[in-house]
Amino acid sequence: MTWVILLLAGLSEIAWAVGLKLSNGFSHPWISLFTLLGCGVSLFLLGIALRALPLSLAYGIWVGIGVVGSAIAGFYLFDEPITLTKLLSLALIVVGIIGLKLSS
Repeated sequence: MTWVILLLAGLSEIAWAVGLKLSNGFSHPWISLFTLLGCGVSLFLLGIALRALPLSLAYGIWVGIGVVGSAIAGFYLFDEPITLTKLLSLALIVVGIIGLKLSS
């Protein structure tokens, strides 16, 4: 169950990152509220996961999910350019996440 909580924490991180972009510097109140709520949920779930997982593992995976998910969201939602360098870099992050998981 801890891994599901950590996954949900990572997905919540993606949600608040997207919300941060959509809020346009917190100039849209409802989107800003969604962003802050997503941030709170993400940190809360990470805190729960840290009860059972080591910091290096949980935080690394949480950040990795957020980075990869936010990049993918940027590609699809905001038409950010996809380059080979970006894809290779994201692949390395995924390999790092897998390595952290396998090391546990």
